[in-house]
Amino acid sequence: MKRHSRTKWSVITVLLILSIVTAIGLIGTALAKGPSKQEQRAEIRKTAQEVLARLYKEQPGAKKVISNSVGYAVFSNFGLKIFFVGSGTGKGLVIDKATKKETFMKMIEGQVGLGLGAKKFSQIWVFKSKKALNNFINSGWEFGGQTTAAAKTGTKGGAMAGAIAVDVDILLYQLTEDGLALELTGKGTKYYKDGDLN
Repeated sequence: MKRHSRTKWSVITVLLILSIVTAIGLIGTALAKGPSKQEQRAEIRKTAQEVLARLYKEQPGAKKVISNSVGYAVFSNFGLKIFFVGSGTGKGLVIDKATKKETFMKMIEGQVGLGLGAKKFSQIWVFKSKKALNNFINSGWEFGGQTTAAAKTGTKGGAMAGAIAVDVDILLYQLTEDGLALELTGKGTKYYKDGDLN
């Protein structure tokens, strides 16, 4: 009887240990998977809306500029808590206003070099032509090591106040933790399509 009881308890113990190990393995696998594609897209959309709301509060004229554009993009290297490790990467969303099509993109920096030395920032790109929009989506964009740009309208007022002209048909607003920044120094910053989310 004692031997039978011992065998019975040994089997129960082994089964219990196996169950615990399996449960830990399943939990580990679930955690390793991370957020789904849908969850990541939803988080990027939510962050984009928050960034736009903040821009319109800081610079009300920007709403009209974006409204008159063919499309826009919103990037952020903060606020997307589930995606980022380090401040040198970011994710964003490009909207083609004519087709309502979304294109998810990534941003990577060799070195952070925004005005005011900020490491946390958001950017809103505004495209005035279809060609500029399509080029940005399909070919990406890259700021070289010494690229610098400043807001041409500065603080003079008007609808485009605070917008940086980075190209003939492209304007850029950038928000730092301190507000709207009027000067950009991009060092090794590259923007490209997100192969996982599109």
